[in-house]
Amino acid sequence: MTKKERYEKVLGYFQNNAAPAETELNYSNPFELLVAVILSAQCTDKRVNLTTPALFRDFPNPEAMAASSSEVLFNYIKSISYPNNKAKHLAGMAKMLLSDFKGVVPSEVDQLVKLPGVGRKTANVIASVIYEKPTMAVDTHVFRVSNRIGLTSNAKNPLQSEKQLVKFIPEHLIPKAHHWLILHGRYVCLARNPKCEECGIKLYCKYYEKQFIKRKNLTRNN
Repeated sequence: MTKKERYEKVLGYFQNNAAPAETELNYSNPFELLVAVILSAQCTDKRVNLTTPALFRDFPNPEAMAASSSEVLFNYIKSISYPNNKAKHLAGMAKMLLSDFKGVVPSEVDQLVKLPGVGRKTANVIASVIYEKPTMAVDTHVFRVSNRIGLTSNAKNPLQSEKQLVKFIPEHLIPKAHHWLILHGRYVCLARNPKCEECGIKLYCKYYEKQFIKRKNLTRNN
């Protein structure tokens, strides 16, 4: 199977069978999503969703958050990972949104990454989800699943993975494909014990192919 065929099969399956391609983070506007994605770094969406209601209630916009301090914000997010750093990032991000972007979440990745707490992955999420730009955010799930399936080859870091994925995925599908791969990695293609037998794309997956051949050879030898 060529790489082009593998992409076509995998994307075709997701288009016909996957759940709605959308983030599992709760938000109601671009600012809230930006806050939620910053908080989600090395933290589960479930935990973030438990944390943000009170935060969004008391700091509904950049003006309110910028007027606060990292010490105050810490008390709202102390149950998530790295709360000290993230509280500082939120305070700095809100201030920069006001000073540099007139309180509007920018749409371009090169502008988004200037904000405290916003790396390339976070910037790609915002550009994709809010502005429907063909940007591919590569988190641990996307990185792992893409390598396992064979959508990427010898990608050593998220940027290499991102470049390979956007090369082969049609632009109009990139925002959806990001969520398809994340959710597949979160619920089916698990890190330690992937659920290969119930996976709908196993026939197009290099990892499954290797495992299947290995089991077949073991059976023959016994």
